Amino acid sequence: MKCLIASSVLLSLAAIASAQTATPVNRGASSSTAVVASDPLFTRAPPSLSVDEIASIQGRLADWALLAHYRADNAALPKPAPGEHRVVFYGDSITQFWGHVPGSSFFPGKPYVNRGISGQTTPQMLVRFRQDVIDLHPDVVVILAGTNDIAGNTGPSTLPMIEDNLRSMVELAEANHIKVVLASVLPVSDYPWRPGLQPAGKVRALNAWLKQYATASHSIYLDYYTALANAEGGMDPALAKDGVHPTSAGYARMAPLAQRAIEQALAK
Repeated sequence: MKCLIASSVLLSLAAIASAQTATPVNRGASSSTAVVASDPLFTRAPPSLSVDEIASIQGRLADWALLAHYRADNAALPKPAPGEHRVVFYGDSITQFWGHVPGSSFFPGKPYVNRGISGQTTPQMLVRFRQDVIDLHPDVVVILAGTNDIAGNTGPSTLPMIEDNLRSMVELAEANHIKVVLASVLPVSDYPWRPGLQPAGKVRALNAWLKQYATASHSIYLDYYTALANAEGGMDPALAKDGVHPTSAGYARMAPLAQRAIEQALAK
């Protein structure tokens, strides 16, 4: 029965993904017209998938948003002390690795909480926003997301889809009296795990929307992009060896920008 269910899910995903990736998508003025990327596992014919690949997809579906990832950490985290301004850094691997890359540090002495999960996309982050942000009672959330959507990690995502998810996270934060810092997507000219997508233009388009929406929503726009980008719209190896994930030098450039944005949010 599990195999039949998995096959049905795979057939549905493949049909949807093939339809969405076969034709360039018109996304309006703020978006690129390139074909929308997707994980090849979602577009290949189900009979061509190996047992290990099917098992991998089933594992991903079992906890799609990875709600279990920080469950124990959240339960052990006390409420903020009186007068303490807790900040949650919320994102994907770029956030998660901050402080774990040799030579980097994650705001020592500050009441800042890291809730990044490697590989995540904005729909996954939206699903876990309540337990990994709202329930931690922060004063500020720093949201850095979107690059994995552009890479197609969880299937096709147009720029309007990414924007909708980010808008929903901001609205959830505002409804719970949490100030928002919206970080620009980091520059990237190619993804090592999905080469050839030419994402630089999409990143610039998404960042233009983020800047505009931050103003409209009275959030703080955190511009990492300008401090990190090279002429090709990517990052030099000194700042990101693989072109995506910052080195300690990359994080060193990001840290004061993030701190300044947090202070601006707290002052609002």
